[in-house]
Amino acid sequence: MAPQAWVVAENGEDLQRPREFVPLSELEDVGVLYWHLDPKKSESEEELAKIRKDRGYSYMDLIEICPDKLENYEEKVKNFFREHMHPDEEIRYCLEGSGYFDVRDKDDKWIRIWIKEGDMIILPAGIYHRFTLDSAKYTKLMRLFIGVPVWTAFNRPQEDHPARQEYVKNVSAGTGFALAAH
Repeated sequence: MAPQAWVVAENGEDLQRPREFVPLSELEDVGVLYWHLDPKKSESEEELAKIRKDRGYSYMDLIEICPDKLENYEEKVKNFFREHMHPDEEIRYCLEGSGYFDVRDKDDKWIRIWIKEGDMIILPAGIYHRFTLDSAKYTKLMRLFIGVPVWTAFNRPQEDHPARQEYVKNVSAGTGFALAAH
């Protein structure tokens, strides 16, 4: 199973109707990893535990993004949609609801990834991205971290940031993204 992903405009609107879907291999080319787990099945708990162990994710928390559950909702969703990068991976496992992660491809175009219940996505350190809810206006996400969580976002441009430079080097060389997903 692969996520639905397609190219969107700078402002986040769909460019094409019907959508022209982007293959999972194109996401992998920019370092995005994807799994589909069923949050209602115990076998998925074992698979999640293995992913966490293999990748060193020692901390997790939950966030519900919707107007009546998230404090300062309007401000936070605006911040989530502002183009940014992190010096660490961004790991999200969708337990309920759905939303969109937009990531930059090799040509600096936006690829929209629609995550739904059971989808787990890892964005590499240094990738420019943004997040927004879909029309359902609700998602519950598990956030995973290596060690103590750090939520520092660096808004674009950040071409001199070490994580961004490492990311660009890895994408250009086609290497550096360990432990591929399935």
